[in-house]
Amino acid sequence: MAQKKYIIEVEKSKAGKDGKPSMGPVYRSVFAKNGFPAPIQGIDSCWDMFHKSVEKHPNKKMLGRREIVNGKAGKYVWLTYKEVYDLVIKLGNSIRTCGVQQGSKCGIYGANCPEWIMTMEACNAHGIYCVPLYDTFGADAVEFILCHAEVSIVFVEERKIPEVLKTFPNATKYLKTIVSFGKVTPEQKKEVEKFGLTIYSWTEFLQVGVSNRFDLPVKKKNDICTIMYTSGTTGDPKGVMISHEGIITVIDGMQCILDNVNEEFSYKDVYLSYLPLAHIFDRIVEEGIISRGASIGFWRGDVNLLVEDIGELQPTILCAVPRVLDRIYSSVTQKISAGGFLRTTIFNLAYSYKLNYMTKGLKHDEAAPFCDKIVFSKVKKGLGGNLRLILSGAAPLSAHVETFLRVVTCCHMLQGYGLTESCAGTFVQIPNEFSMLSTVGPPLPNVDARLESVPEMGYDALSGATPSGEICVRGKPLFLGYYKREDLTKEVMVDGWFHTGDIGEWQPDGSLKIIDRKKNIFKLAQGEYVAVEKLESIYGLVPCIDSIWVYGNSFESFLVAVVNPDKQALEKWAEENGITGNLNSLCEDQKTKDYILGELTRIAKEKKLKGFEFIKAVHLDPVLFDVDRDLITPSYKMKRPQLLKYYQNVIDNMYKIASKPRA
Repeated sequence: MAQKKYIIEVEKSKAGKDGKPSMGPVYRSVFAKNGFPAPIQGIDSCWDMFHKSVEKHPNKKMLGRREIVNGKAGKYVWLTYKEVYDLVIKLGNSIRTCGVQQGSKCGIYGANCPEWIMTMEACNAHGIYCVPLYDTFGADAVEFILCHAEVSIVFVEERKIPEVLKTFPNATKYLKTIVSFGKVTPEQKKEVEKFGLTIYSWTEFLQVGVSNRFDLPVKKKNDICTIMYTSGTTGDPKGVMISHEGIITVIDGMQCILDNVNEEFSYKDVYLSYLPLAHIFDRIVEEGIISRGASIGFWRGDVNLLVEDIGELQPTILCAVPRVLDRIYSSVTQKISAGGFLRTTIFNLAYSYKLNYMTKGLKHDEAAPFCDKIVFSKVKKGLGGNLRLILSGAAPLSAHVETFLRVVTCCHMLQGYGLTESCAGTFVQIPNEFSMLSTVGPPLPNVDARLESVPEMGYDALSGATPSGEICVRGKPLFLGYYKREDLTKEVMVDGWFHTGDIGEWQPDGSLKIIDRKKNIFKLAQGEYVAVEKLESIYGLVPCIDSIWVYGNSFESFLVAVVNPDKQALEKWAEENGITGNLNSLCEDQKTKDYILGELTRIAKEKKLKGFEFIKAVHLDPVLFDVDRDLITPSYKMKRPQLLKYYQNVIDNMYKIASKPRA
């Protein structure tokens, strides 16, 4: 069947001059062939989107959390759109009573919860710049952001109040009011008052402005809505200034794509909120859910209870990062393996049958309805039973995991790509287009995209066969700049184009494949350049690996790696090979290291990597790279300088041992 092309050319390519790299053609979504989608009349701010939903769906469930009775989680208890609106108005009056004006900054520090959303909407209502902080941030990062953004009022999850107190006295230069999402202890009140600040519990604060009524200020599309600090893989976080128009435009663009394939968001949808609202990915989706009058249910904050929360909420839409989807994949495959020979055989036959028809172009619900009903319905039920759309973002998803989930979940599995600076929405796959596997799809119909050659890495944007280069985008979703860092803004914004730093490759259908990262390149001792993210994506295909960090430098001639093994896969291998011990002892065993290294070598040969791209030594760490040790960001991106600092002795030892001549 003929392959559709989802992009159109709107500007010709340009050859490089005066030392400048060449630029490929400018492309736009085929859904924007008659121009970008027209903005919705009367919607100029994020507050307008919420207010419109309140008017249309006042009694519709909006925000829900599980009721805890005698320590056990029960049903979801809901607030309607009108109930949330009334609380937001009270909240806004209290904020303004504290002297916080339009253009002031309000911090939100804590895990996702109804109070988080209500605070966000109060900021939207009064033109106050919302400054989210990841709940995984420690006192140092919190202090930096509170001071850099000049935050005057901060809303804090109850358990995070001690972290805020650690920022004293420096943060008190700007900070005047603290509001707990829960309670406040007498000791905390005393400590805060010692510095001349005021702290309230949530219920107390709602009464602060009860006798006052403040008019809502006029908000323009190009006004700042939020200053989102990037989680930062190096250096201090950067404050990304995002406008109301940026958020609204991305939501309109996503809706345009889904409308064109009859999969639009609607008031009937139910969304599980668990990815951090401090990350642009979840913030955009939740704003979009609210704009349609749909429902948002919050998880309990424990990843081990996530599946149980999904089962109770029965969401229709789920956003996820690859690590979560990897766990779902591992859980399903382990259950299949434990089901015995007959069940495993039936599953594999059904899987191959459905996959075959999906690759031929059939929609996921038409490829094998009998297999869906008899075999895959159990997977669907395990994800709540009503799921119709999974969106994956923040990092690349392994091809084998994406393929598997597209087949067995009985719903759309879409990958997307964007950055905080582009308001998350830049590229997204088209539902039921199986050819887009392992890509991030075409551009959304509200941005233009082009590639810029990177000669030093061998990427050519003018190549006729497979154009590749740095991904550059322009359009209304782009950020307004980095707060107080015009120098950094000028580095990435050139002639109206935002340079992402990511390397992409156009596919024949107009989708884009992320293949590398411009900055994550280093030179080995013999002068060979290594694109480390590309290698990690390849080595990550090894089934017995959960995560891998590949390291090399210009003083060494070969690569080494630190690996987080997959617990179940490694224990199964050990059992089959008569090796005893727990995960910790297995990671220390030389036989295990040789096995992992052998698997890495196998995949390197299979993918035809060059000799200098082979890994020569590994260290196995049973503890996953985590935020607590500052090894990854809250969105699971590796912090390479911090990883090197943490594993420096391990790295030195690997090079020392691997460099020794063998007897």
